[in-house]
This record gives sequence, C-alpha cells and structure tokens, in this order.
Amino acid sequence: MTALFTVILIALQLYTYVVIASAIFSWLYAFNIVNPKNQIIGMIGQVLYNLTEPVLRPIRRFMPDLGGVDISPVVLLLGIIFIQMIIQNNLMPMFRGL
Repeated sequence: MTALFTVILIALQLYTYVVIASAIFSWLYAFNIVNPKNQIIGMIGQVLYNLTEPVLRPIRRFMPDLGGVDISPVVLLLGIIFIQMIIQNNLMPMFRGL
C-alpha cells in the first residue's frame, strides 16, 4: 500500500511542476515575452492549459474577484501540499506495518 501512496505523491509532485510551468507561461504570454504565433509555443501553451484548466476552473468560481489577479494556482498548490502532507503524515504510517 505504501507503494501506491508513493506513486500518488510522485504524481502530485509532477502536477505541481505543471501548475508552476503553466503560471510562468501565462505571465510570459501576458507580457508578450513569448511569441504566441509560434507553433511550438502555442502547442506548449495549449498542453499546459489543458492539463491545468479543469482543476483551476472550479477554484476560480469560488475565488473573489481580485481585480485581474489570479491566485487560483496558489490555492491549488496549497491544496496539493495539504494532500501530500495528509498522505505522508497520516496515511502512510497506518499502512507501513502491514
């Protein structure tokens, strides 16, 4: 069972990197640092959007309007950290002796 928890923790860590990459890419796109007409850049942006938007959309519905500042990735990252801590501190020790 700990192997399953370890795989879940690794998947959560990888998704953390995807969320951070998506946030950085959105800043680069918003400040016109990257060329959105470049096909590779557009493809990277679309992949990051498709991976993060289904999770960020429900968070954005409950967040108050902060005047154009989107903190939903921060809320998502805090949620991921919370889930990781629950798995590491509460669930894994329960199944370690089995």
